[in-house]
Amino acid sequence: MKLKLVLFFIITNVINAFASKVDTVIVESKSMNKSISNLVITPDTYSSQKERFPVIYLLHGAGGNHLDWSSKVPEIINYADQHNLIIVCPDGAVTSWYFDSPIDKTMQYETYVSKELIAVVDKKYNTLANKNGRAITGLSMGGHGAFYLAFKHSGLWGAAGSMSGGLDILPFPRNWDISKRLGTYSENKDVWEENTVINLVHLLDGKNLKLIFDCGVDDFFYDANKRMHQKLIERNIPHDYTERPGKHNWEYWTNSIKYQLLFFEGFFKSNKQSE
Repeated sequence: MKLKLVLFFIITNVINAFASKVDTVIVESKSMNKSISNLVITPDTYSSQKERFPVIYLLHGAGGNHLDWSSKVPEIINYADQHNLIIVCPDGAVTSWYFDSPIDKTMQYETYVSKELIAVVDKKYNTLANKNGRAITGLSMGGHGAFYLAFKHSGLWGAAGSMSGGLDILPFPRNWDISKRLGTYSENKDVWEENTVINLVHLLDGKNLKLIFDCGVDDFFYDANKRMHQKLIERNIPHDYTERPGKHNWEYWTNSIKYQLLFFEGFFKSNKQSE
């Protein structure tokens, strides 16, 4: 209990230190009939300018929530200023995997992020409300979620990333509550096959979605990421892929997010210059 209180005060102090730039936005999800918390970080320039800003949706991993990124990597609050963009950290439940679960109506997170959350953010903030001003990335379960949502809804996202993403769930039929979202693999093999990201590459045309992903060579998702890289090469799908020393931990993701934000900033700037 004491540890939880300490963590609560640490997170609270971090957020309060940057209170002018950090909002907690509660979204009423009609698809799931519940309220969902989301952290929204706006840059310093937001309040003094009427311009519209690009948005990055940053997804957490299994076991996390919407405060994960701000508490584990508090630098992201400064990154919103450095790259002059809005960062949205949704709460994707502990193990939603960002699916629309066919067996649990309280887990419809594909609909939530792609329809409900985007609509609220674009209405509440001065956003570039089109795919050229919108990107998505995440770590682990969130890396899977980012590619999953971007591949299936390419009209919404101009760029997508994944950090240590679970890009192939098939080798993990008993892990991280995936069977609670899709049913057991033995009884719902087709559903699993249709919802693993590595099997969704056929949805890409190589033109309308910029991709970046990376994984540490000591990560249990390394093999899936390497296979995704090879599959994209075979299909002639342009992408940035990096593998480097690292494990499945916050030390790795703290480093990884810096490179991905540079990639997304470049994407947003190239679109602005072409307007």
